[in-house]
Amino acid sequence: MKSALRLAYLHLVALSAVLLAAMPNALAQTARKPSSYEVRQGTTAAAIDNAQAPAQLARIASRDDFMRLARIYNPGTALEMPHLIFTIDRRDPARIYYINTPRYELHENFVRRERLLPQLDKATLNAQYKDPQRRFLFGTVSWQRDLPGYTYEFWEGDQLTPALLRQTDQLVRGSFYEAIRFKTNSTLHEQTARSAGLPFTTQEALLREQSFLPLNTGIASGRLRIVRSIEQASDLSPQDIVVLDEVPISLPPVAGLVTQRPSTLLSHVNLLAKGWRIPNVYVRDAQAALRVYDGQWIELEVTNNDYKVRPALRPTRTPPGTTQAGVRNLPRPDLSVTTLKPLSALRARDSNHCGVKAANLGTLRSALPPSARVPDGFCVPFSQYQSAMQKLRINERLAALQQQPGFATDANVRRTALTALRAEIANAVPDPALARSLQSQWQSQLQGRGVFVRSSSNSEDLPNFSGAGLYTTVPNVVGTDALVRAVQTVWASVYNFEAYEARRAAGLGQDAVAMAVLVQLAAPSDSSGVMITRDPFDAARRHITYISAKRGLGIRVVEGKRQAEQVMYSNWSKAVQVLSRSAEDTQLVANASGGVREVALTGSRQVLTDALIARLAAVGSRTKQALGGVDQDIEWAVVGDDILILQSRPYVDGSSR
Repeated sequence: MKSALRLAYLHLVALSAVLLAAMPNALAQTARKPSSYEVRQGTTAAAIDNAQAPAQLARIASRDDFMRLARIYNPGTALEMPHLIFTIDRRDPARIYYINTPRYELHENFVRRERLLPQLDKATLNAQYKDPQRRFLFGTVSWQRDLPGYTYEFWEGDQLTPALLRQTDQLVRGSFYEAIRFKTNSTLHEQTARSAGLPFTTQEALLREQSFLPLNTGIASGRLRIVRSIEQASDLSPQDIVVLDEVPISLPPVAGLVTQRPSTLLSHVNLLAKGWRIPNVYVRDAQAALRVYDGQWIELEVTNNDYKVRPALRPTRTPPGTTQAGVRNLPRPDLSVTTLKPLSALRARDSNHCGVKAANLGTLRSALPPSARVPDGFCVPFSQYQSAMQKLRINERLAALQQQPGFATDANVRRTALTALRAEIANAVPDPALARSLQSQWQSQLQGRGVFVRSSSNSEDLPNFSGAGLYTTVPNVVGTDALVRAVQTVWASVYNFEAYEARRAAGLGQDAVAMAVLVQLAAPSDSSGVMITRDPFDAARRHITYISAKRGLGIRVVEGKRQAEQVMYSNWSKAVQVLSRSAEDTQLVANASGGVREVALTGSRQVLTDALIARLAAVGSRTKQALGGVDQDIEWAVVGDDILILQSRPYVDGSSR
């Protein structure tokens, strides 16, 4: 069966898969049968033959009783979970049936075949999940070895009432041999449990127990290096498999990445890992676990279920995955457009002179209202960058640098040379005509208010090259001189070390990069984040929206250094599933004098309400439709009651390559 979180979130994955056995017919038709549910040797004291087990039991009196009826999800893996489904017939007297799950698979099959209700049409079936006076309750019991203990639960879209939950709790506790807890699968279930006065555990609580999270699967060979931070390892190369204490903000190309703090799927670093097709995994206490391999050549294999490290010989060539296929030539920039272009005048076709980022926002500015809006702004086209680089003779200077001793072979030499090159660009005497144009456009169109100055190059948001986080964003720019310098800073970020290394690994011509600049009104965000318009763990679940959020400005959401609030929303069930609440204790806010500052957070760690989550998901759907029906990775912000869209790029899924 398909899981709500694929195989990414340990036991939550198994639970979500189980719950597809407890859902209305219209949804169940999308589920596939499991490939195997055989109990592996050693799971129980004796091998259990489910075919010889009874159709149902009225009581689970022992572990053997449970296993006789159980189906095993992910047998033989770190995610292994035995579970069984149960049905409560509420006709007086109410009875509970623990069902032989491999035999019946779905609750409705049991109800029909055992002739509790032979004529179970679609409308009647759907009522068993929505009607407070329903006859049946359909649930699942699972063994949680990380808690440890048993839990019972319902499909995320089940519209439980406190009375129904209290009745279930009484019957389950009275017929189960060991202590058992209710596990919520949506925010509605949490509210119901509180109203019923029952203790419960949550998906978020289970996720906190996770010791392993595969952010990007794959196999890599390289030299394992344990470092505290990227800043302390300036000589990383595409032959290194790096073990880090925390998620870095940026990263040069490496062969593989292991962190010992969890992150989000949409951090810049994970988007880069997907683009590079390298394994990226969170492992609790990874540095201690892998210390024995530090400095040695290994093979790292990350699957959905586990990770493995094996000694390996030093490769004679660059490890697989560090050079991308299919990206050799960057889109050729159109240099004929020289004037600054307001977002309102841009459409997708204008990416050839303003880049995909700005062009997409121009499209969305007209397509999204009234459900959301795009902050006003304008584009500084490729031609202005090209003109400035020609005056500074940057291509010639780069060519000379590339001939210097050690530049091609020593990362530290490249880092030092590129730092000097960036300084030349950022600190160059501004072109007077461009400075006047920037001031005029900023004052007339944006009334001189604070802006974010961002990249919109021809070397990002490509089918096989994300470019996420490689280039510099200058936040909350105030003043004409600061605006001109910010544009030059974004131009200079073409030669950020990580950007140069990523293009080098991808085989992209360094002199083919063109940088347009997006100048956009700063949004004093109450909350901000990113979302994907489908389940990132399961491409077939396009009714799911994954949302990651934090309070304040959204810079840290995509940095990924602290875990964000993460939720999943289903436009089928209308249910909200909480994967994690924000781990932040501070937020970024705009300074009146320019730039940003960090302030302490007060109050609840909850960032999003259910109503706001549903609105965001609807905006995500509209955004996807406006940009050709391709699933999107969207940066958003909320100011008061308004939803703002700050960026939208095609979602990069490394598993599809």
